[in-house]
Amino acid sequence: MSLEDGIRPLEAGVRTDLGTGMSYGRYLELDAVLDAQHPKSDPPHPDEMLFIIQHQVTELWLKLTLHELRRARGFLDADALHPALKCLARVKHVQRTLTEQWSVLATLTPTEYAQFRGALGSSSGFQSAQYRAVEFILGNKNAAMLPVFDSEPAAQRMLAELLAEPTLYDAFLRFLARAGHPVPAEILDRDVTRPWVAQPELIPLFRKIYERGQRPGDETWGVYEACEDLVDLEDNFQAWRFRHLRTVQRVIGFKSGTGGSSGVAFLRRAMDLSFFPELFAVRTEIGA
Repeated sequence: MSLEDGIRPLEAGVRTDLGTGMSYGRYLELDAVLDAQHPKSDPPHPDEMLFIIQHQVTELWLKLTLHELRRARGFLDADALHPALKCLARVKHVQRTLTEQWSVLATLTPTEYAQFRGALGSSSGFQSAQYRAVEFILGNKNAAMLPVFDSEPAAQRMLAELLAEPTLYDAFLRFLARAGHPVPAEILDRDVTRPWVAQPELIPLFRKIYERGQRPGDETWGVYEACEDLVDLEDNFQAWRFRHLRTVQRVIGFKSGTGGSSGVAFLRRAMDLSFFPELFAVRTEIGA
């Protein structure tokens, strides 16, 4: 056979015996992954497969996001700024992929979704433990979320650990303090189980970082870059929230959510949350 026959011949060295050794399917455990889509509608509605896969893929990307944010926090704890920034760069690519995924779900029309929505019962994205975990490590902590997962001990344990641990932002501020930047002691010693709220005392510090970071060769450049990476992280998260809101509005309008929330109104309130408010507030001060 040749390419003229429309067939690409296998090279002699290509392994075709998948019965022994590590194969692609076994390495990725594809039997489990590809057998995890079980529509609940009866009879199964063809578009429910899209809905299930969309959310399963989202959970996989959230798992990687949490993995990389934990790594970034660990690098900051070890004063290894540049490896931390590499982790954040990867997270930003994942975020863009997550945001673009909404365009796939948006192909689901209101009529199509209505035909299998009842099969979801009371299940809802609100119940995603990994989404909450990402919010926790970024600073939006909420101890009231833990009882939601009373029936899921592993998820509850993960959230309890993240609730008690410093956030990525805490780690960054502690890194700045060790590098000689004047971070107030009361901020460094704050109760990390509490959600982050704006700390105006940090704005002069960040203003100085932004002004110095623009000078070629200044040692503040890396810290300045880290600040902008955190801003990117929040911008991307808000873009994801917005696309989520618009997709929900496009598919179900202003109906209540399956988990009991007010739907679009509930999602809109999340847009007011900020992980790194000082990094946005400082922009008002720069050049003033």
